[in-house]
Amino acid sequence: MQRTLSPSKRGFVWEMKHNRTLYLTCVPALLLLLAFAYLPMGGIYMAFTKFNVKDGIFGSPFVGFQNFSYFLSGNPYFWNAVKNTLIINFWGLILGTILPITIAICMNEIKNGIFKKISQSAMFFPYFLSWVVVGAILYGFLTSNFRVDRRSGELLITGANGIVNRLIMGLGGMPVRWYAEAKYWKVIIILLDVWKWAGYNSIIYMAAMAGFDGSLYEAATIDGASRFQQIRYLTIPMLKPNVVILTLMCIGRIFFGDMGMIWGVVGQNPTVLDEVTVIDTYVYTSMRTMGFGFSTAIGLCQSVMGLILIVLANSSAKRINDGEGLF
Repeated sequence: MQRTLSPSKRGFVWEMKHNRTLYLTCVPALLLLLAFAYLPMGGIYMAFTKFNVKDGIFGSPFVGFQNFSYFLSGNPYFWNAVKNTLIINFWGLILGTILPITIAICMNEIKNGIFKKISQSAMFFPYFLSWVVVGAILYGFLTSNFRVDRRSGELLITGANGIVNRLIMGLGGMPVRWYAEAKYWKVIIILLDVWKWAGYNSIIYMAAMAGFDGSLYEAATIDGASRFQQIRYLTIPMLKPNVVILTLMCIGRIFFGDMGMIWGVVGQNPTVLDEVTVIDTYVYTSMRTMGFGFSTAIGLCQSVMGLILIVLANSSAKRINDGEGLF
């Protein structure tokens, strides 16, 4: 009679012998993870050196925390980028959670199959657009070709204006020089970010709702609950675990800005760029003068702060409702 070992006595050799086929299927993914996620971590050493190509990563002069002290000791441009990054990501997180949930719930209530599919495709379409294309579309909306005569105060149209300015003038208002007024652009960037990702994120919530137990809704209908009450007391509470997981994943990248979004929409417009510059664009512009060691130091700080925030947020989520954390 063959002796069966208890799970507590099964060692590494036993595990690899009896489940070798399963572990072999994981080898390609593990190699990719090692090559693109763990081996590059050796480059973190550049954050503590004055890197130059000739000497390489480990041969460059060691400077300690000099790269960190430059941007952490009150550099106004860096802290402006940090502030912009946190503001854009915070409101993007709030609105980017509320809007997709709203869209998913509304889509779930639509009974007409053809209209539902068309609506889903239309809302998912912005996800496939690059930020360069989004910037070109936005330019068509916000183009400003006018001037005001200094003597008479008369509005003189010098070329074609965008849709938004035409609408403003049609309502009797004064057009706005959108690309010369920095105060509007933080809001514009946040709304564009939410608009582009809302359709994609709504599909995640719709997929979650597809797995909900239909008998709960049937019981609620029999008890006389309205559709709004079913959404409030059934749909939203059952979506909460998904919301928590997606929120925690977003919190981990709250110190990372979308450089493609900023450069694709704003470009190198100096009037507007300071209002919406994020940490990643600051790193790109400063890397040419400060070097790779400086940019690596900032990237390391971003990762460490993201790790701290996600651990704290995950702990808070588990305290509020046990089992709803990410790990």
